[in-house]
Amino acid sequence: MATKVYIVYYSMYGHVEKLAEEIRKGAASVEGVEAKLWQVPETLHEEALSKMSAPPKSESPIITPNELAEADGFVFGFPTRFGMMAAQFKAFLDATGGLWRAQALAGKPAGIFYSTGSQGGGQETTALTAITQLVHHGMLFVPIGYTFGAGMFEMENVKAGATASISPRPVHCQHHQEAQGIYCLELKKIMVSIRKKEKNSLVLLFFIFFLFEFGGFCDFSGLIILKYMILFHSNNSYLGFTYR
Repeated sequence: MATKVYIVYYSMYGHVEKLAEEIRKGAASVEGVEAKLWQVPETLHEEALSKMSAPPKSESPIITPNELAEADGFVFGFPTRFGMMAAQFKAFLDATGGLWRAQALAGKPAGIFYSTGSQGGGQETTALTAITQLVHHGMLFVPIGYTFGAGMFEMENVKAGATASISPRPVHCQHHQEAQGIYCLELKKIMVSIRKKEKNSLVLLFFIFFLFEFGGFCDFSGLIILKYMILFHSNNSYLGFTYR
């Protein structure tokens, strides 16, 4: 059975959509993976979009919150708005309360990508503020880090533009295709392996907890940390030294 990966995005001018397509290509290149593009619903009226010179939306299907539960992993993409994700994407996540209540997304890996209209336009803070959305669902944040190799340090050419008229350059697209599309899927395989070992590692955590609880091997703060490690583990958050 194929691993389903949903690339869910919001794009007003097409830049994020271009990156999403490259990520889809990278994810689809991994054997046994079914990658699909989805858009979140638009919240602005057509008149407002017209005044902002926004082009027509693409033919990518519009996702509903409940459809997220069908996927095994995600890559979420959005433009930056004052250092945070666009309101359209936040509105979509605000509608996932039912999934949160049912823990339908807990333990599923998710990466993020984003685009800004200026240098230093809030890229880093967009990532930081987006992580909280994943945390509330008990999802696993998958950062790409510096996994693109030498291409990450090439400084001779401009990799993207500061105006809406410039689309992502080839090296930028390649970075998203390889670093996010392929890399995130390789991590998904690791997580599947971890799930298979969950039972044995949980027994180990309880054994260590017993030693610290009754053996006097740590102070109170250390005991509290161990207890929370077990709590998170039982909720499929996979936090703890057993998985490092």
